[in-house]
Amino acid sequence: MSIEPYDRDGHACVLFTGLVGDENGEAVQANQCLIVDNQQGMLLDPGGAMTYNELFVTMSHFFPPKQLQYVFASHADPDVIASLQRRLSASTTKLLISRIWARFVPHFSTASTAGRIIAVPDEGGIVQIGRSELVLLPAHFLHSEGNFQVYDPVAKILFSGDLGVSLMAGGKAGTPVRDLAALLPLMQGFHRRYIVSNRVCRFWASMARTLDIETIVPQHGAPIAGKPAVAAFIDWIEQLDCGIDLMTQDNYRVPTQRLAVA
Repeated sequence: MSIEPYDRDGHACVLFTGLVGDENGEAVQANQCLIVDNQQGMLLDPGGAMTYNELFVTMSHFFPPKQLQYVFASHADPDVIASLQRRLSASTTKLLISRIWARFVPHFSTASTAGRIIAVPDEGGIVQIGRSELVLLPAHFLHSEGNFQVYDPVAKILFSGDLGVSLMAGGKAGTPVRDLAALLPLMQGFHRRYIVSNRVCRFWASMARTLDIETIVPQHGAPIAGKPAVAAFIDWIEQLDCGIDLMTQDNYRVPTQRLAVA
């Protein structure tokens, strides 16, 4: 399933929500995003092999897929860039990824990476796509130690990676949610486990409030749509105890029970 949360004056954002993840829970549901401006594009967190064909076909509606300008990886997990080898082999694209993960990229691909990896510095930066500029925002430890988000100031969409995730099947993930309270039961467990600490949440919230955000699109689950819901999410994450805030000595004890294995 694909939707276009923004398509105006040659600038489009295409969101795919059902290429990975099913009702049986055999694979984690994941969203993929394509940003296009003036026949140039950036593919965000494209995921594994099962996403490749449909993303390739969709890109062909906007520009020759071999001319994809950038693949952006918010971090280096398999659900983010497991398909990297096919992306590099089938196009002239360059990979944007944290400098922390740049030297790990050759482990994902036997295709040549020489001159094709852009190691993003910790402070982030701005990249040109067609006539527009996209902002690579630092989001370190949310959840990865080298982590970035993409803010599109034309569409006013924040592509937030693993921040704002709600755990649900792919068939439900494409529907934007305007009442944050409805998402919180699907968000809380993930954020408490995967986001490192409230300290970085507070820093992120302070940065996010300086941006004009209409929609937050996470890598998993439903988009958070409308400024009231976006503001409610920023307020919620700013106050959330998570990660190491919740750890005690009970989490670090020598185990005494055998694993049940077949």
